[in-house]
Amino acid sequence: MLVRTAIFAAVAAVLATQIPSMIQLAQKDLSPPPAPGTAAVSGNGAPSPSVPASQAPQQASLSSGRVRIDADSRGHFQASFRINGKPMDGVIDTGASTIAINETAARRLGFTGNGLDFRYTVNTANGGTEAAHVVLDRVEIGSIRVTGVDAFVLRDKALSGMLVGMTFLQKLKSYQVADGQMTLAQ
Repeated sequence: MLVRTAIFAAVAAVLATQIPSMIQLAQKDLSPPPAPGTAAVSGNGAPSPSVPASQAPQQASLSSGRVRIDADSRGHFQASFRINGKPMDGVIDTGASTIAINETAARRLGFTGNGLDFRYTVNTANGGTEAAHVVLDRVEIGSIRVTGVDAFVLRDKALSGMLVGMTFLQKLKSYQVADGQMTLAQ
């Protein structure tokens, strides 16, 4: 029991140092695109360029057990996943120790409010927030399927989307980044 608590405390400490930057990236990357004819507005109120759909990141299955994801204009790897059989978009972040999802997404995945134990505190760009540990039955992207993946559920105000970290990536045979593309292999 002490070993499990120590491991979890180490994960929580890593999350506390990494979540603020991941949340900022996710909020920028996962915000809905502006309607045609309108300008996007950045957090400081200044207009920011929108990316045409033709330049949106693409993901392609190379072969059975291999997926390639193109980086977006900022170098982020956004992709469409299936979590416990449900479609979700996420940002792959090799600096994140776990998958992080918000409460709304957790409910969509079948984790009920009563079943979530928000006993862990992590620091984010918005300050400290509560987190609950869950295990995702399966995480899929293209032809890759991984089972039994640890994740944290954060309050909606702390995280607007999904960040996919090392608890997913470490279960793969390999992952590599080269020439603006991330290749995942199982």
